[in-house]
Amino acid sequence: MQDTPFRATLLASDEPAAFMTVGRPNASPFLIVCDHAAHRIPRALGTLGISEAERWRHIGWDIGAAGVARLLAARLSAFAILQNYSRLVIDCNRDPAVDTSIVTISEHTEIPGNLALSVPDRAARIAEIFTPYHNRIAAELDRRARENLPTALIAIHSFTPVYKGVVRPWHAGLLYNRDARLAHPLIAALRSYGGLCVGENEPYAVSDESDYTIPVHAERRGAPYAEIEIRQDLIAAPPGQEAWADRLADALGLAWMNIA
Repeated sequence: MQDTPFRATLLASDEPAAFMTVGRPNASPFLIVCDHAAHRIPRALGTLGISEAERWRHIGWDIGAAGVARLLAARLSAFAILQNYSRLVIDCNRDPAVDTSIVTISEHTEIPGNLALSVPDRAARIAEIFTPYHNRIAAELDRRARENLPTALIAIHSFTPVYKGVVRPWHAGLLYNRDARLAHPLIAALRSYGGLCVGENEPYAVSDESDYTIPVHAERRGAPYAEIEIRQDLIAAPPGQEAWADRLADALGLAWMNIA
């Protein structure tokens, strides 16, 4: 019996794909990804029951991260893959099997459109947003492996300056789990500029339980990596994004020389 063709039930034909790319696959050692690049919600889901103002807050996306990722890719002549939909639809840095994959409350905000999801509705978000994004990352890493290209996976994120009333002092944080080959020299390079408060596994740390992209695409392959968190007030506007892209491009170049 012939298999039934897959039929999209979430994204309309005129809506953006699950991801966008910047540049072309190439031999740069850096592959840049951005899990929370956008705050877009598929039309089929309406507003998820939240206001536009809430969607533009940090709960909906990583403010400024997409701009930094695009600019950094240009400076490093690297290829970048950016996720196109809000983390409130499905978080592409969480295993779909965990509760935080599709949140019902983010910080203090309830997300009505995520309450009591049916099995088909959850499956559609996984199949049409989560899976295509991660398949594209895997395909690029597979290509690089076939061509025997040295590779470092760079995940760009941002964090809110104040979370649940707690002020965060760091300008940026470098996150890692088991492998600090790239993170440690990158931390040293950023701190050498002076005037920067750079956290090590702050304000978060990568783990198999709380993250997906780095454990699956970097650590399982034995590839060096860095998950970079930048404070959102520093990159909310283009001048800050330019400055941080310049800073990170220089620091990543120095860090890579230490491990290549």
